[in-house]
Amino acid sequence: MIAQRVGTTALRRVAGKPNVFFTANVARLGLAQPLSMTQTRPVATQKLTPADGSALLAKQRLNRPVSPHLDVYDKQQTWFGGSIWMRITGSAFSGSLYVFATAYLAAPLLGWHLESASLAASFGALPFAVKGGLKFLAAWPFTFHAFNGVRHLLFDMAYGFKRQTIVKSGWYIWGASIVGGLYLAFFL
Repeated sequence: MIAQRVGTTALRRVAGKPNVFFTANVARLGLAQPLSMTQTRPVATQKLTPADGSALLAKQRLNRPVSPHLDVYDKQQTWFGGSIWMRITGSAFSGSLYVFATAYLAAPLLGWHLESASLAASFGALPFAVKGGLKFLAAWPFTFHAFNGVRHLLFDMAYGFKRQTIVKSGWYIWGASIVGGLYLAFFL
C-alpha cells in the first residue's frame, strides 16, 4: 500500500511538472510541443431553490424511457406460460408448509389434534372421491413444479428457446402434470 502511494505521488509530480529533458527531446523530434500531463476541468456550481430542483428533475424525467406494461407481451406465449405457474405452485407449497408448521406448533396450546394418527384416521374416513380430489390438489402442483423445473433447467442451459418449442413444451408440461397428478392421486 505504501509503495502504491509513493508511485502515485511520483506520477502526480511528474505530471504536474514534466521533465525538461523529456519534453525537450520530444519537441526536438517534432512530435509535439512541450507536454503537460495535468488535466484541468472547469467546474461551476450554483444553488438551486427547491422549486428549481423539482423543475429540473421533472425535465429530466421526460427524457427517461418508459418501461413496458404487460400489454406488450404475446398472450399466446405467456398466458399459460410455465414461469408464472412455477411461481404459483412454489409459493403454494412454501405457504402451506408455513401454515401447517405454525398450526402444528400451536395445536397443543389450542387443543387441536394434528398428530399423524388423528390426521390419518380423519383422512381415511373420507369418501373415495373426496380423498382423490384432495390428493390431486396436492399432487398436481407437485408434478407441475417438478416437470416445469426440468424445463427451466433446460432453459438455463439455453435449450428450447424457439417459439414453437416453447409453446409445445408448455402444453406437454400441462398434459404430463395433469396425468401425473391423477396417477399420484388415484393409483398411489
